This record gives sequence, structure tokens and C-alpha cells, in this order.
Amino acid sequence: MNIKPLADRVLILPAPAEKTVGGIIIPDTAKEKPLHGKVVACGNGTKDEEMILKEGDEVLYGKYAGTELEFEGTKYMIMRQSDVLAVLG
Repeated sequence: MNIKPLADRVLILPAPAEKTVGGIIIPDTAKEKPLHGKVVACGNGTKDEEMILKEGDEVLYGKYAGTELEFEGTKYMIMRQSDVLAVLG
């Protein structure tokens, strides 16, 4: 991975959006934005806030949290650790 988040930021690979519901194909424009994903990179935290997330964690985040970015054809979300709502599992 060539992206290294700084401070208390994490890089998340969102789970793929569901493509069908009951056999009906949903167009990209109507798909819900996924609200969970996998942490692929973490910063070191700040002096006031320790980084508690680690690579490989499955997390839930808010609908409008973070910033979308595309790197080498893959879409990621980058956000502050405080924007993550929960760790799954």
C-alpha cells in the first residue's frame, strides 16, 4: 500500500454495494453507499488520541463520514478515527 494516513486518520476499503435485491438489478445511481468496510492502513494517532484501530479491522462508519478517493482504480474512504462508529467482530 502506497498510501499512509497521517495522525488519527484511517484508510478504509468499503464493502461492495449490493447489486441485486430479490433478483432485480439495481443501477449504480440507486445503490446505497456502504456503511462498513475494512481498515487497510492507519496513522500513528496523535499525542491526545491513541490509535486503537488496526489494519484488518472490519468497521462501521457514518453515512456522510470521511472523504472518498480513488487510487490505482480502487475506491477508498479516508476518515478520522473518531468518525468510525464501531469495530465488527
